[in-house]
Amino acid sequence: MLHAVVMAGGSGTRFWPMSRHQRPKHLLALAGSGTLIQQAVRRISPLVGPERTWVITGASHADEVRRQLPQLPSQSIVAEPCRRDTAPCIALAAAIIAQVDPDATMVVMPADQVIEPEADFRQCVSVAESLVAEDRRRLVTIGVAPDRPATGYGYIHRSEQLARGDSARVFRVQSFREKPARELAEKFLASGEFYWNSGIFVWSARTIRDELRQARPALDAAVERVAAAWSGPDRDEVLAREYAAIEPISIDYAVLERAAHVAVVEATFRWDDVGSWGAIKRLRGSDAAGNTVAGRHCGLDTSASIVLTDDDHVVATIGVHNLVIVQCGNATLVADRDREESVKQLVELMKRSGLETFL
Repeated sequence: MLHAVVMAGGSGTRFWPMSRHQRPKHLLALAGSGTLIQQAVRRISPLVGPERTWVITGASHADEVRRQLPQLPSQSIVAEPCRRDTAPCIALAAAIIAQVDPDATMVVMPADQVIEPEADFRQCVSVAESLVAEDRRRLVTIGVAPDRPATGYGYIHRSEQLARGDSARVFRVQSFREKPARELAEKFLASGEFYWNSGIFVWSARTIRDELRQARPALDAAVERVAAAWSGPDRDEVLAREYAAIEPISIDYAVLERAAHVAVVEATFRWDDVGSWGAIKRLRGSDAAGNTVAGRHCGLDTSASIVLTDDDHVVATIGVHNLVIVQCGNATLVADRDREESVKQLVELMKRSGLETFL
């Protein structure tokens, strides 16, 4: 049967000051109806019931995830004791799922994306699921056709097309490519042979465990010890000890870049990974002056700016252009929109400057 794994371990530092240590990006309502994690679970729910939906999240966020997702069984919210990237996260989920359903197929997806229409997303997942059913060795990802030479995404280089009877196009994967420089991203876009790597995957739980066992035996052995203790009284102790010793590594590096049976389904849906404040303009639109506003704002000669405020605050601007202004609680960000990718660097500077209480 199909199980859904929602990866909710990120911190979303690029969305400071709305995103904080105790309130990461996926727990925010940045666009659409509900928080990003609520949207992720809702969009897959017609295919996967709550009893087969799993969320892997940080220990400090588990209670809030349970509050936001009351329809899920409490034991389906799995708390990582520390961050170890996507390969350990997926390995842990696969091991837990295999205990209740040894022949399970998994759809793995990040908790912090905006995807529309949801029905098109489910159709692509169903196509990917059928590919895995045809060949249990297959590892399937969903690729997004790029509409700009983005340098913040990994890319998938497709190979020959696989013959299919349904509407979605499917290709063998030739290679995965790192986040490129601008010039290379422009070549990727012009070639028409590359997709953005959405981070959405479908595969057999047994197959991904086999691949990890071959590629990262130490990781697999650690997860196996956790799985063996999962129903026992020392589960938390074993999880904390074993997880802390695991090498942090992404599933792309650990498995996908070396695997032999990888396919990509071309996305038929609109996709945004909401990676920086510029995504808010794409998702919410703008007014006649090019401003995207959420909250109270009064502007004179203000244009092409993004302004977000708490309900009990007002931001007033005069003669500003191309800014990001975000007021949230005890912190305010003012940034040039062309420098929005530097928010992560700013957060690191604040840590070094003794301002961690504001993070």
